[in-house]
Amino acid sequence: MARISLEDVAIEYPIYNAGSMSLRHQLLAVSTGGRISREDRRIVTVKALDGINLELRKGDRIGLVGHNGSGKSTLLRTLAGIFTPTRGRITIEGRVSTVFGLGAGMEPELTGYENIMRMGMMLGASRAESKSRIPDIEEFSELGEFLSMPVRTYSDGMKTRLSFGVATAAQPEILLIDEVLGAGDAEFQQRAQIRMGQFIEKSSIFVLASHSTALLKKYCTQIIQLEHGQVVSREDVGDAQVLEDQLP
Repeated sequence: MARISLEDVAIEYPIYNAGSMSLRHQLLAVSTGGRISREDRRIVTVKALDGINLELRKGDRIGLVGHNGSGKSTLLRTLAGIFTPTRGRITIEGRVSTVFGLGAGMEPELTGYENIMRMGMMLGASRAESKSRIPDIEEFSELGEFLSMPVRTYSDGMKTRLSFGVATAAQPEILLIDEVLGAGDAEFQQRAQIRMGQFIEKSSIFVLASHSTALLKKYCTQIIQLEHGQVVSREDVGDAQVLEDQLP
């Protein structure tokens, strides 16, 4: 059964050339989410996450909110295993699927079919799994014979259709999404939201970082608010005042 557990998790980034940082730049970093500390006279660190305690289980549909730099993306990437905590313990039970940025790993000189295999394997699928997903991606992307052509010949819209199709072709247990639902034209958006809804429905645990109140209300049942790398609240979506305070 899918499960996520974080106990006192912290993520810190060292800044090796921080000796020349002005006070103004340090204050700016703090104001946008990073907590700066000096371990000694040479090493400055930015604490992107600090003391995160979190338990997620099957059925959880979580929205992450907070200003830019509050730690949303860092938390998602920590859950995905991209970042290793500098303190604390993290336990992940279940297969993790991510949608963090459309087109990651796309190689312009390869064909659409070759990129389906490449991107699928970069997302954690085996070669056999990636190959088995091709018919589904063909149908969704509607690229036809262009899939046999190099991606460098594609328009931006065609690249979006291909990369979104690959990203949403998995069978996720734990699904992590970071602000990708705003790409494409109106027709693509309609199809993409239907597919995304089906994709989310397959997952046992779903976590979305977004500034869109509409998307958070549509897909999430609980809202976690982050500030300066710390969890400040966790509420049912209907009770989360922070959604009424942020932009639509």
